[in-house]
Amino acid sequence: MKRLTVIAACLLLAACGGSSPRRASRTGPAGAPTGTGAGQGGPPASTTSTPATIPTTTQAGPPPCRAADLALSFLGGQAATGHGLLGFALRNTGATTCHTYGFPGVQFLDRSGAPLPTQPSHTTQDFFGSVPKVPLVVAPGQTVSFRLGVTHGAASTAGCTTAYGLQVIPPDDTATLRVAIGQGAYECRTVTVSPLRPGTSAYP
Repeated sequence: MKRLTVIAACLLLAACGGSSPRRASRTGPAGAPTGTGAGQGGPPASTTSTPATIPTTTQAGPPPCRAADLALSFLGGQAATGHGLLGFALRNTGATTCHTYGFPGVQFLDRSGAPLPTQPSHTTQDFFGSVPKVPLVVAPGQTVSFRLGVTHGAASTAGCTTAYGLQVIPPDDTATLRVAIGQGAYECRTVTVSPLRPGTSAYP
């Protein structure tokens, strides 16, 4: 009787599948456990992504005005109470519209075309009035202008001399232009330079 009881107990254990059951683990396509880091059975990982940004394009404006497509001319000079005013113009001789803004570079020249000591000072307010700085679009054949202010009546020991020409570098360029100054202009090294203005408005 005792032997029959032991056999029956062993059969019952075999039917239950053993004494240490295993927990099943689900895996994804690559063998990694499924679910979120919060544990099995959690909500699936988010697949939301930020859409790509489409770059915006702006229409290109006209190119900068270069010396190769500009002609420099002398507008004339004026004098008042020890101050001299010299006007110059740049004309677009090219076939396309260009843009310019700001101050030209300047260098006085002697009768032979050699450079003279020149100390330019950029300003929008000189002895003769206000000259605001504005961006300019210059069509073929159109002109922009600037003016220089010099001091008259200073002693020769200050380095004053007569300039017979001017060398100019347009804004956004490194090439130069030259023009003769009529009967010459008395200058004493330092000179005020106005920004470029539409037409000949820089020279009143």
